[in-house]
Amino acid sequence: MTTRRKFLQLTGLAAVSSAYTNAQSNSVTKPIVIATWDSGVDVAKTAFNILKSKGTALDAVESGAIFIENKIDCCVGLGGNPDRDGVVSLDASIMDYKSNAGSVAGLEQIKNPISIARKIMETTPHVMLVGEGAKQFALQNGYMLEEKKLSEDAEKTYKEWLLKNEYKPEINIENKKQSGGPFAPNYLDDGRPNHDTMGLVALDKMGNLAGACTTSGMAFKLHGRVGDSPIIGAGLYVDNEVGAVTSSGVGEEVIKICGSFLVTEFMRQGYSPKMACKKAVERIVKRDTKKAKEIQVGFIALNKNGEHGSYALQKGFMYAVHSNNEVKLIKSDAHFK
Repeated sequence: MTTRRKFLQLTGLAAVSSAYTNAQSNSVTKPIVIATWDSGVDVAKTAFNILKSKGTALDAVESGAIFIENKIDCCVGLGGNPDRDGVVSLDASIMDYKSNAGSVAGLEQIKNPISIARKIMETTPHVMLVGEGAKQFALQNGYMLEEKKLSEDAEKTYKEWLLKNEYKPEINIENKKQSGGPFAPNYLDDGRPNHDTMGLVALDKMGNLAGACTTSGMAFKLHGRVGDSPIIGAGLYVDNEVGAVTSSGVGEEVIKICGSFLVTEFMRQGYSPKMACKKAVERIVKRDTKKAKEIQVGFIALNKNGEHGSYALQKGFMYAVHSNNEVKLIKSDAHFK
């Protein structure tokens, strides 16, 4: 039986809950986009131009990914560093607010893998296409076959690597000469970057989330190697009730913990984006502490309220944020100092 006192207590709690919900909805930061690394500054600007024009988060992340794919970059697009056989293969994934997803892996000679991933998501019953099948699908949908040729930078890097013939992904190092200041990613001796991934997630004016991830993979990998970037739940995950997450670094370690899905689930439990990323990083450390000390993995996360955060294994990881018509670069905290 409900007494008058209990009734007043219950209605009082309901009022507090309602006030809290309203306060939270009023505090939502949107639109907003976040992107990995210092190269994410221009990527975030490109994506935000879509968002501020009332575009969707999905269109925004695709636009940002295309921007970096079209540049001559070490780690993204056909200008990226090749595998140990001298072949450039691309991986990408995209996910929308309805949990629809598309991805490609091991795609060769096609300029914009992120657009192929979206085409797969929107026009087929599948999530992932790989290798020759992915290329065939792209050609059937009007995409052009590009010349099988390394970019000038990639060719130089590959010839240098052939002299050593050694595969050892390096942790990002401090290099004050780079645009990222003392927290730039790993660079070769001549100033060209060595490896990494472009991941970005966005929240649009309608309150919907989306994410994209694109890469040419680890330089000098075994031919056919696929990292976390095209794997939904590893390199990218979007849950419109909770948030969106993407990762960068040694993809094998992200795959082993279903990293982006794990971060999302931590946010579902009530953790802030930063703390959710931190707990996922700690899972990597706990699984293999010795190996974790020698590699880099970083996560960035954006929740439904537009709050964002990141965490990495090693110092040096960073991400770009664009909201309220301004963009800034944020240094990530790390497990190993």
